[in-house]
Amino acid sequence: MKSLAELNALKEKLKSNTANSKEKGEGTKIIVGMATCGIAAGAKPVMAALKEEINVRHVENVKVAQAGCIGICQYEPVVEVYEPGKEKVTYVKMDAEKAKKVIDEHIINGKIIVEYTIGSVTTTNSQKQ
Repeated sequence: MKSLAELNALKEKLKSNTANSKEKGEGTKIIVGMATCGIAAGAKPVMAALKEEINVRHVENVKVAQAGCIGICQYEPVVEVYEPGKEKVTYVKMDAEKAKKVIDEHIINGKIIVEYTIGSVTTTNSQKQ
């Protein structure tokens, strides 16, 4: 950036891209935390299982991507599901088998697997104390 005008032009371009994405009704996004903590906890096999299951089941309009640290390292591997018009669902302490089940039950059949979510895990932990 060499000037404020260039920065403002970039800002407008990004706002336009965001608006276009919303208008296109882009599909579901599945984000896997792949920072060092996530990888150490097993995020790579989780991501591979998600991608494989989507391909094998021919699920359309779903993207799997990685992010850095999601910020809840004690619950890694973490998978976040973003569906248009719905609240984000955060799955924690994932493994490859759970990932496949998320694709089947949540993504394909629309049923959140509550016992895999952060709300379920944090409630269980607070009840133990």
